[in-house]
Amino acid sequence: MATIDTAGETAGKDTDDRFLVNPYNDWAQAQNIPIYEDFGVDMLACETAPWGFTEAKGALVHLHGRGDYVSVFVHEIPPGGKTRPMGHCFEEIFYVLEGHGATTVTASDGAKHSFEWGPKSLFSVPLNSPYQIFNTSGQEPAKLSSTTNLPMVLKLFHNDEFVFDNPFRFADREGPDLFYQGDGELTPRQPGRHTWETNFIADLERFELKEWEARGKGCSNMMMIMADGTMHAHASEMPVGTYKKGHRHGPDFHVFSVRGEGFSIFWYEGDAEDDFVRFDWKHGWVFAPPDQMFHLHFNKGREPCRYAATAFGSLRYPFSDIKEAGYRGNDISYKEAGGFQMEYPDLPFRCHLEFLIECEKIGVKSQMGEYIDEAPYYEAIEKLKRDGGLKKSA
Repeated sequence: MATIDTAGETAGKDTDDRFLVNPYNDWAQAQNIPIYEDFGVDMLACETAPWGFTEAKGALVHLHGRGDYVSVFVHEIPPGGKTRPMGHCFEEIFYVLEGHGATTVTASDGAKHSFEWGPKSLFSVPLNSPYQIFNTSGQEPAKLSSTTNLPMVLKLFHNDEFVFDNPFRFADREGPDLFYQGDGELTPRQPGRHTWETNFIADLERFELKEWEARGKGCSNMMMIMADGTMHAHASEMPVGTYKKGHRHGPDFHVFSVRGEGFSIFWYEGDAEDDFVRFDWKHGWVFAPPDQMFHLHFNKGREPCRYAATAFGSLRYPFSDIKEAGYRGNDISYKEAGGFQMEYPDLPFRCHLEFLIECEKIGVKSQMGEYIDEAPYYEAIEKLKRDGGLKKSA
């Protein structure tokens, strides 16, 4: 995991030269907290530092596949601690990594909405609503991540007062009280487009998902509208012995492991299989596939594997044509017009081979035989064993 110590410097940049200015990068460097840059990051292992912006502790995560609109904050609140009261004109979707606490949100009419959260909670505060986050444990720190569209907002307005000290309130985004109590509203659509609207999900690990077989064997999913925002969220789950179909899309989708252990394989169309990238993950990790890079997610454990994803451009407000096209075509073959998905028979040989190797290691039976002729793969595995490249399972 790579890290950059910003030390609050501008890397020798002449601040009088108004050429190729990046207001978000300037702001990030001025925060005097660690910045992590990598393909993926274990946020539980990220070191944090005192952060004047929140008056708690923090770090920034800038993943290679984040694109131009999105970044991730890591928030650490000490035992019994709290952030300062805040409100800002950028959106955040919080995912709780560890610890217990509460958040209080003040509506435009002065009403207070409070909710208690714990590990694997997901929540979002309506745009520019005043809020404060508390660690309710007197013994353990609380660590949260938040996916934000601050890079886009700062680059668009390049005015700190407008973004961080704006009196305007977006009352239409606040939602009813039930949105702050772990409840919400389901809008049934076709599989893969069912939508849950809320501001707070108490436990994303146990949250009910809906079947989406077109996306993969036994797959389930739920799309989410959080605080009527332009930020997107969804959760997906894979049963034991299965994996999702391959797919590709634009940048900025950040994937958070929620339950179980898995791995993903990434490649660009035309890459040799030796050039593919593999990334293993479990709770605490986040990664972001780069723009238009094929990838697929595998369950490599003995329990159902669940992850959440956040991005800029929601199912309600996709923002860009390519994001809208992605939502429409995320379960249509990339060989067809408007499709973004790679069907099982079209996957490179390495993908299914590595999945079966992981199943072999832990003694789990593959459930994928109805989609793929697995005989050549098992022959390859036996050859690896004979050549000493793979130990036989106990």
